Amino acid sequence: MRLRIYKRKVVILTLVVVICGLTFWSSGRQKKNDSGAFPKEVETAKRSSSSISSSSSSSINNHIQVQVTPAVSRAPAPPPVIIQANETQPEKVKDKEQIPKPDVDNTTLVYRGIVFQLNFDQTIRNEEKFKTARQKDDLVVVVQVHNRPDYLKLLVDSLRKVRGVESILLIFSHDYWSPEINKVVASIDFCQVLQIFFPFSIQLYPQEFPGHDPRDCPRDIPKKDALKLGCINAEYPDSFGHYREAKFSQTKHHWWWKLHFVWDRVRVMKDHKGLVLLIEEDHFLSPDFIHLLKLMSALKRDQCTDCDILSLGSYSHIGYSSKANKVEVKAWKSTEHNMGMALNRETYQKLVKCTDTFCTYDDYNWDWSLQHLTVSCLPSYWKVMVSEAPRIFHAGDCGMHHKKATCMPMSQKTKIENILQSSGNQLFPKNLLIAKRLPANGAGGVAPHVKNGGWGDIRDHELCKSYVRLQ
Repeated sequence: MRLRIYKRKVVILTLVVVICGLTFWSSGRQKKNDSGAFPKEVETAKRSSSSISSSSSSSINNHIQVQVTPAVSRAPAPPPVIIQANETQPEKVKDKEQIPKPDVDNTTLVYRGIVFQLNFDQTIRNEEKFKTARQKDDLVVVVQVHNRPDYLKLLVDSLRKVRGVESILLIFSHDYWSPEINKVVASIDFCQVLQIFFPFSIQLYPQEFPGHDPRDCPRDIPKKDALKLGCINAEYPDSFGHYREAKFSQTKHHWWWKLHFVWDRVRVMKDHKGLVLLIEEDHFLSPDFIHLLKLMSALKRDQCTDCDILSLGSYSHIGYSSKANKVEVKAWKSTEHNMGMALNRETYQKLVKCTDTFCTYDDYNWDWSLQHLTVSCLPSYWKVMVSEAPRIFHAGDCGMHHKKATCMPMSQKTKIENILQSSGNQLFPKNLLIAKRLPANGAGGVAPHVKNGGWGDIRDHELCKSYVRLQ
């Protein structure tokens, strides 16, 4: 009997030992597998992001297939969470909880990771090729790009013909990831090139702020109905009772972020004491615009030390005869001088001090918001030195403010080239004259004649103000 009990105990003890051993073995194997996956994914992310900055457009297409990796978690912090006034009511909070938060798909997460890595790496293409051609404080040209590759091609073609273009640093600031646009940029072989990407674009946040959140209020719903509905921005319509539209808000966000990032975050710009020229993807430049900016800078030093902005021209395509060597000094107006604006660090630093005013002014247009600053926040109204004969042209007959059934970039190119060809002997003047100047006791700045709205949402205000603090 004792022998039987003893054998039974031995069998039971053996089974317990075997089961425990299997348990520890399987858990150890699982832990090993888990710990091995993370470094592998991180390495994949590093390889994918580094290859973007140096590869041609053919490899860019492949990045959409990159797996979601922990590197994405290094992306910039999401916009500030705004607690809405109507969220304090329990019944409305309960209603909102029934609306599920939008999921973020894998491709969007990959894009965010790539954008973060590119903005961190800041790889300059053609850097060695034009290292001797570019001198300290030479001109930096910043192009704000959305998604119009046909117009961007025209801009690049015009830049290719510019005398002295090998000396510039050409920065493209994108709010849309596009293989076609990247291909256009990759084709540039005439100067140094840097691409930066607005990290809070609609493309990167398609189903949440700063994009369009499904829980946002419809544009035209009355506020009282919005409060009943419980949409998340019900408390913040604009001055005209409308709620935000992401497609219109994005441009002002991008413009303000780009200004900060170029001056304060692009490492090669750390000690830049020269000019930064701000243009857009649908602009077209004359062959002598760099030459003209040099003459204008010299004239500013000698005869207009209080000029804040140098402008390559307005929208009127006047003839060059007797005007190609003349500039005017006047009060800056957003409707005339928002194209081809060149500014130095001193002017930028004055703008930074007006961040709160710019970011809370209820106008979705960046240029009308600047107009407001000139009479409400800046130490004095802006003085602009502007070329009477334009060296910059607006080729975009389609866009946010131009609705046409058919866009005709080549037709616009032909018109502009005809103007330049007919005035060819007027280009590259030897010196400049100030033809008109504000009187000493000039009328001063010009206030916006109307506020356009579209910028009443407090989330837009807070995100806009955060750019100056972002690292």
